[in-house]
Amino acid sequence: QVQLVESGGGLVQPGGSLRLSCAASGSISSINARRWYRQPPGKQRELVAEINSGGSINYADSAKGRFTISRDSAKNTVYLQMNSLKPDDTAVYYCNAVVSGLVNGKPAEFPFWGQGTQVTVSS
Repeated sequence: QVQLVESGGGLVQPGGSLRLSCAASGSISSINARRWYRQPPGKQRELVAEINSGGSINYADSAKGRFTISRDSAKNTVYLQMNSLKPDDTAVYYCNAVVSGLVNGKPAEFPFWGQGTQVTVSS
């Protein structure tokens, strides 16, 4: 089991910045990837950024050039630095950790989720 606790959301004006944090505890060594998702009002949850155990990073097109995902392994914490925020970035942001395992002998991924943190971009 993995427990995730997010922090850092809030209200920010367009063009501003926020940094989200996600602290993990539990079976840390079994985590293969850490991800940030977001769910805008009335829309589906979408992947924003991910970093895997090897350090490879991927971003959604909407995040490229503005958001940066990073990690502090000593603190078991992943960050999402968000700059040049826009009203369209308004959403609940969720931290995610992926653990690989086997189901009936076949590889499978097991996701764990944080509670979510609200980010509102508005003047």
